[in-house]
Amino acid sequence: MKQNKHYSYNQKSICDGCKLCVKGRKSVIFITGLCPRSCEYCPLSDEKYKKDVMYCNERKVNKLDEIIAEVKISRSTGAGITGGDPLVKLGRTVEIIKMLKKSFGSKFHIHLYTSPNLVTEDKLNQLHKAGLDEIRFHPDIESDKLWNKINVAKTFNWKVGIEIPVIPGKYTETVKLIEYFKWVDFINLNELEMSDGNAYVQTGKCKDTLSYAITGSKALAMRLMKRFSKLQIHFCTAKLKDRVQLANRIKLRAKSVARKLDYVDEEGLITHGEIKGTEKDMIAIKKEFSIPTSLIEFDGIINIAAWVLLDIYKEIRHKCYIVKEYPTYDKLIIEKEELK
Repeated sequence: MKQNKHYSYNQKSICDGCKLCVKGRKSVIFITGLCPRSCEYCPLSDEKYKKDVMYCNERKVNKLDEIIAEVKISRSTGAGITGGDPLVKLGRTVEIIKMLKKSFGSKFHIHLYTSPNLVTEDKLNQLHKAGLDEIRFHPDIESDKLWNKINVAKTFNWKVGIEIPVIPGKYTETVKLIEYFKWVDFINLNELEMSDGNAYVQTGKCKDTLSYAITGSKALAMRLMKRFSKLQIHFCTAKLKDRVQLANRIKLRAKSVARKLDYVDEEGLITHGEIKGTEKDMIAIKKEFSIPTSLIEFDGIINIAAWVLLDIYKEIRHKCYIVKEYPTYDKLIIEKEELK
């Protein structure tokens, strides 16, 4: 076992889907929030949990071609299909896989997460024929009742993996599961995290003030990797997800969406100025201060380069702000400071 540059740990190599993921090259396609299971560690928000909604990264999807647009602007070379359980909406899932392969080519890598609950040979055959490259199963750690349903996956020419959260206190159960699935191509262990909707909000303890990772999850993962040292196992930490996977994807999207008036920092966050005013006000400000067209625009509010606004805001009668936001579709604001 070794710690890698992504703040995670691996034995042998990490799987192809994860290699792209840590580079920020995977778009996350959320097929549906519907799922036949109700796991106590489910990380889904109230907006998604048990609801038939679709997202591509942070963008809510109403039409499938919006997925193509988001994948392009994010500069992705692959996609991870998740839920809920994508098999609940198999037709939709198959259609999206085919659409992605047609739009971006056969080398566009697609992996999918599912549970064994809805697995049949026919359903897996449809996913395989559509072009799915890698399938990751999430079996129930507490019960082996449905584990055998996953065995049919090895009859298809794709990579098969097991991906589970590492739950403190579940050493014996997890060992039993890994022993059963020694035949798969890879095993991903995920550091258990606290989220708004899961049971660990009440019962779990975060390991430090900077993380949502549950105390004891990492220690158990290290113990499991030591026991199964000959298997291809990757322990994906909460730090990897936040500081590598998400950060790299955001940086790539920032390169696509940043305007000349935007300042993009090392983390991919965008800073710009805002002036509360009308389009007529923008025209007047632009003329008065001889501001280049590329550094000021109007889209319901006046957007202006932050460095320009800092030079002139004292001479403007309108309210002025410096705004820092994510370069995501929802443009989530991190900071908004009024200049006085």
